[in-house]
Amino acid sequence: MATHRSCALWSYCGLRWLRVMRCCPFPGFRSSWPRGPLGVRHLSQEKQATETHFGFETVSEEEKGDKVYHVFESVAKKYDVMNDMMSLGIHRIWKDMLVWKMHPFPGTQLLDVAGGTGLAWVLGDAEELPFDDDKFDVYTIAFGIRNVTHINQALQEAHRVLKPGGRFLCLEFSQVNNPLVSRLYDLYSFQVIPVLGEVIAGDWKSYQYLVESIRQFPSQEEFKEMIQDAGFEKVTYESLTSGIVAIHSGFKL
Repeated sequence: MATHRSCALWSYCGLRWLRVMRCCPFPGFRSSWPRGPLGVRHLSQEKQATETHFGFETVSEEEKGDKVYHVFESVAKKYDVMNDMMSLGIHRIWKDMLVWKMHPFPGTQLLDVAGGTGLAWVLGDAEELPFDDDKFDVYTIAFGIRNVTHINQALQEAHRVLKPGGRFLCLEFSQVNNPLVSRLYDLYSFQVIPVLGEVIAGDWKSYQYLVESIRQFPSQEEFKEMIQDAGFEKVTYESLTSGIVAIHSGFKL
């Protein structure tokens, strides 16, 4: 019997964003249109089962996919409201800075992974993107890659689908670089955010996972090395808001 897998939701609409939602309960691949100019590929059905982390909990890789799916299934209706409440609206500035760094121009083909909205949709796996090689000018992912089971594999796929000269951009929670801010941030994260989740979204556990998953994600320098190991060059990063988040950039050369 096919098991649930970590999947992604894409849409492709010419010059517009190509968006992705992580972790949909579909074992393989579905498309809202036949095979077309994107060169959609079918996914393999098996992956090696080993252990990984889900927040601070140790789980099987297969189990993590299901758990992450249920987290986003639970928080979807209040997702934007909670983002505004948790960050006091600052997440919108972070995302604007990501787009500013990308600086798209007419004709740019963009792949935005973990976006969650779009027009025409394709279901797939961020670790096995259903597109042929060298398809996109820019690959972006914001607050999504830390939920991927195999981050290295997702980075390799990002490199594969980018055209030579293409750019990888990732906005993700990172490590705070100010000791005082770090202590306050930890207090806020563990004592306030889950309470907000319970009061606003009726979901303590999903927001407990959120703050735990942030602490499990690599530091700025460690993630930079992972991006380089995936084949990207000229890899840099910029820490924002004392390192609460960081934008990493790399090029396929």
